[in-house]
Amino acid sequence: MTHFRRTLVTRRITVVLLGMAAALSMLLLSLSGLHIGIFGQQEALRWIYQSHIIAAYVLILSLVSHIIGHIFLKASKRQNNSLLFPTISHSDLHLNHSILLLAILGVAVATLAYASIPDPFSTTPAVEPYEHPYGIGNFSPSLTETDGDSFVDERLVGRSEQCASCHKEIGDQWMASMHRQAASDKAYVKNISLLVEQKGMAAARYCESCHAPLALLSGQLTKGGKHGGIAGTPAFREGIGCMGCHGIDRVTSLKGVGSYHFKPSTAYLFSGMQGSLPTKLHNFLIRIDPKAHVKEMSHPALSSPKLCATCHVQFMDKDMNGWGWVKMQDQYHSWLNGPFSGHSEQTFENEATKRCQDCHFQPVPGDDPSASREGMIVSHQTPGANSLIPWLNGNHNQMDLVRRFLQNGKVRIHIDEPRRKDAVRSARAISPKDRDTEPPFYFYLGESAHIKSIVTNQGVGHKFPAGTTDINEVWIHFRVADAQNRTVFESGHIGKDRVVDPDAYFYRSTPIDKNGDHVWKHDLFNMVGTLYKNSIPPGESDVVEYTFDIPNWVKSPLTISATVRYRKFNIDYAKWALDDDHIDPPIIDVAQETITVPVLINSEIELTPHLHK
Repeated sequence: MTHFRRTLVTRRITVVLLGMAAALSMLLLSLSGLHIGIFGQQEALRWIYQSHIIAAYVLILSLVSHIIGHIFLKASKRQNNSLLFPTISHSDLHLNHSILLLAILGVAVATLAYASIPDPFSTTPAVEPYEHPYGIGNFSPSLTETDGDSFVDERLVGRSEQCASCHKEIGDQWMASMHRQAASDKAYVKNISLLVEQKGMAAARYCESCHAPLALLSGQLTKGGKHGGIAGTPAFREGIGCMGCHGIDRVTSLKGVGSYHFKPSTAYLFSGMQGSLPTKLHNFLIRIDPKAHVKEMSHPALSSPKLCATCHVQFMDKDMNGWGWVKMQDQYHSWLNGPFSGHSEQTFENEATKRCQDCHFQPVPGDDPSASREGMIVSHQTPGANSLIPWLNGNHNQMDLVRRFLQNGKVRIHIDEPRRKDAVRSARAISPKDRDTEPPFYFYLGESAHIKSIVTNQGVGHKFPAGTTDINEVWIHFRVADAQNRTVFESGHIGKDRVVDPDAYFYRSTPIDKNGDHVWKHDLFNMVGTLYKNSIPPGESDVVEYTFDIPNWVKSPLTISATVRYRKFNIDYAKWALDDDHIDPPIIDVAQETITVPVLINSEIELTPHLHK
């Protein structure tokens, strides 16, 4: 301040203005730096960071110009015997020099001290000795890779709660997602336990590359280790954690079964250290300089549909089923061959290219450091077709999200009106506007009726249904009732035992083992083929025909309804997998249509005298 007051009486206007510019830049630099230090860098407030950088450059430029200008002005007045900076006292100069020297020494000491701390991360398996029954690869029979085929410390794969300490809203979304519960899902726990029981712990690597990458990459999946389905383990809590996706830097193939390359992030200062203070310091350093963190967490693979192919494509080979190579679920190539990928010759009413992420990771409003300038974040709730887990957890918000996702019109059903070719003709004149009118539709009492229902997959990016079609249930509930709601015909009703009518029209698959028996427990390591498979490719339709008789007792009109119904798990599998003989999973009506058809008396048909009253 003394220096500022003394300069006011001088006439060196240029030097004074440069000094004032340096002072204002310093003020802006301090305020923006204070904001960044407290709140961190945020994408939505990117201008604060940019102002901070500009202020730093302006400060350096104006301060250097101020000093050089002062020196030249002093030299021009030949005041060689006077002080170079007469407005700054000796004590201030010494204080500034001492502060600068202490800062340099402090940084040097801290750097040397941190460099002497041993690397807290291990690249050896968590359990030794580590078995290799499926070849020399550490992660076989999965296709997962790392640099040098090395193991990854579980702290570099897990600890998603640390990510959530900064990304709280996204963390809350992930907690409710199916990714988070990929290992703790009760059905998965049952199946992975069955696999380990029959094939050994090493066989779990096939499943855990996608359901519990922490257990796979850390080297737990060997004799004496713990798979992700064991409660209380880090892999059980994580499922597919943050690094389960953000740690994938490239896709190695489109074969699936974990066909990705995992690269752990470069450790920031205090990364991997236990305790509240190191965690806070670690998070603070990321917040004030997130550039490297953002780069490492935003691999190009994350925005590509190929990333989804690493786990949503599946096959089984001889090492697992003792028979041979068998193709299983494959959402990626179904999408690739459909109208929404931009890589096929198909056209459809919606020709816009859509990725997997556009449906399952949609942008939503949110308050997060990663939020865009428009205040949007990528939702990590990953809605799909798993309606059972949120129902079991009592998570009504996630359940409503799944229900809306399934009922958003991507699948439709249409009942083809039964236009008659034998409509009565007459010589009576009709107006021109009625000449293009379609033939009427109606039924006669006592005749045999034929109705077509058309199910169209008009918006699902892959086949409908997809995924675990061997244990899920999708079927058509078709019902015909008269004016008094008496059932004339019905297909796809639910029995008292909660089992769907076995004669209903299903969209599902029926895998079989090498003896030709039905593999109904989802123990796919016994699967060698498929007896039955029915699904609808994207952009295509399926026509289902129903034939029924019109009894003479019906009251006109008939109400015909067709509903595409969905249930996560058929009853037999649900009872086994969830150890509950009374389980009644929720049913979601994906699409529905209803029409009414008049019933007439045909004078040429003699009605039976035994009419239903």
